[in-house]
Amino acid sequence: MRAVLIVNPNATSTTAAGRDLLAHALESRVQVTVAHTDHRGHAIEIAQQATADAVDVLIVHGGDGTVNEVVNGIRSALVPGAGGPAVGVVPGGSANVFARALGISPDPIEATNQLVDLLGDYRRGQAWRRIGLMDCGERWAVFTAGMGVDGDVVAAVEAQRAKGRKVTASRYIRVAVREMLASARREPQLTVELPDAEPISGVHFAFVSNSSPWTYANSRPVWTNPDTTFETGLGVFAITSMNVWSNLRLVRQMLARKPRLTAKHLIRDDNLPWLKVTSDTPVACQIDGDFVGARDSMRFTAVPDALAVVAPPVAPPK
Repeated sequence: MRAVLIVNPNATSTTAAGRDLLAHALESRVQVTVAHTDHRGHAIEIAQQATADAVDVLIVHGGDGTVNEVVNGIRSALVPGAGGPAVGVVPGGSANVFARALGISPDPIEATNQLVDLLGDYRRGQAWRRIGLMDCGERWAVFTAGMGVDGDVVAAVEAQRAKGRKVTASRYIRVAVREMLASARREPQLTVELPDAEPISGVHFAFVSNSSPWTYANSRPVWTNPDTTFETGLGVFAITSMNVWSNLRLVRQMLARKPRLTAKHLIRDDNLPWLKVTSDTPVACQIDGDFVGARDSMRFTAVPDALAVVAPPVAPPK
């Protein structure tokens, strides 16, 4: 079994020692080649070539942005009828939402041990787990997308990262609060279209999910669509009011251990085949935590069974 280990050396928590340990551990299960990314979009190029070369597994040691690039590289290089390589992840970013949603430990050493065991299971005949993806038209998403304040927050965080500031959960929260307060002073610009429903106007922002939780505040999950998984349709979480007290109550629900998200100004669904968000004027848009620019229209489509992953099987419902 052939694998390419794709390492983002600039990710928040990747180290040379961790990379070497991971590569050494993988050698017991696969024939591994190590590739380092050195520019934006490089992981897309590596994944495209690996897919064309019929490599079996692409293992990402980096953050969610690197995972997104790898998945987009695979999908863009697939030929009709081909399954493409499986994707494994050893977290190396700051949030690592995708890996955690798959049941991968956020600790790189524990995740390495998980990965080695799962590769062994595959060699003994267990099939790869397959998950759905979100088609955003111009790009694939693995776990989230958003328009409005969500995109503003990501853009602001990326600007701080460009200045050399480390991105932490506390910094992200501070930026989010600032952008939310700024958004509260603006008129709602978005309209959300859902299947078999009248368009909903007067929306301030919209989050679209392909899994749960939406993100993490350090180790604490933040929920928007608890019933959305990689095996369901998409989830939407949007609001029609920026009232501070109403949204503080909603934030408390999002942080609860057993979230029950209800509010008069909340638009939420957990199993949509598609949805569309339009805006009166272009607004900030993010995909998998990456700012993609301002958009006035985005359509999001659930594509089931789109990607093989090296991950624990789905736990049966209790």
